[in-house]
Amino acid sequence: MDSYARMSDRIKITGIADLKADRIISLAERHGFEGYQAFGDFKDAVNHCDCDLVDICLPSFLHYEPAMLALKKKKNIICEKPLATKVEHGQEMVECAKENGKHIYYAEDWLFAPAVSKAMKIIDDGGIGALQYIRARECHSGSHSPYAQKIDFCGGGALMHLGIHPASLVLAFLKTKWKQTVAMTSAGGENNIRHKKMEGEDWGAALIRFTDGATALVEGNYLTCGGMECTVDFYGTDGCLHVDLTFSSALHCYSISGLRYTTEKAEITTGWSRPAVDENYNMGFAFELKHFVECARQGRPAKAGARGEDGLEALKLMECIYRSAHNGVAAENPD
Repeated sequence: MDSYARMSDRIKITGIADLKADRIISLAERHGFEGYQAFGDFKDAVNHCDCDLVDICLPSFLHYEPAMLALKKKKNIICEKPLATKVEHGQEMVECAKENGKHIYYAEDWLFAPAVSKAMKIIDDGGIGALQYIRARECHSGSHSPYAQKIDFCGGGALMHLGIHPASLVLAFLKTKWKQTVAMTSAGGENNIRHKKMEGEDWGAALIRFTDGATALVEGNYLTCGGMECTVDFYGTDGCLHVDLTFSSALHCYSISGLRYTTEKAEITTGWSRPAVDENYNMGFAFELKHFVECARQGRPAKAGARGEDGLEALKLMECIYRSAHNGVAAENPD
């Protein structure tokens, strides 16, 4: 909503759906939206709201049903990560969009972060030569969401909830087909490293090999204290490039009493910190939604990496990563 508020001259929020009316009012007032319809159910909203674009900001296991409903109603949709919790649901969503001549805009914000966009430009210009290896990770100390605790709600653990970002990024940068992955995770529940009540893994990593010989390492964990870590390292034939999406603040503050907020997932705000200046800008959300709105207005798909089929490919990769971790052997791309 913060990102939509930044382009209020281009869009109008015509409806907001939430189970609790007071949350709708609070959200709209906080971001300055007026003249919208309030709905207590997403089905009612999709069926009766006059709109061009439906933004699905629900827990992962609830992406499928409203997406299918909206696409059948001839609405373009924005869908958060992961596209769905099951590959078969993601496949149905992509097919439904094609059948109805509509687009799924897959909300992979990393691809729209200014630092990542600059990195892509440098790489495309040949600045580090041919790209050979990417190491990417998203980590923090644990999700506050109850929907991240159950596999049925999230589709997995830290890899699905966090690692989907670096996985989607390497698929977008290494443009050839991936052919094999070897993965390892903590075992979930009592066999986790720290989060014993979480059904899914609290740590996981996967090596991915592509058909042109390039490789990637992706990681997601709930073991990292001190705030969110989102980092990407690119290695090419003529150089390397390092991206830090979360700790690249121009501010350096020391506080005895503690700040109200420093950065996402920071456990404490006392002592020295690097308070975020504008996380929604740095993490790409503002640019992501601006791109999707422009694409929807022109009736065209999003850029590579942010289309429905890209979200589906990331989901297929995740399924193979979990299969490899479970079986203890490499998993091949089934396509």
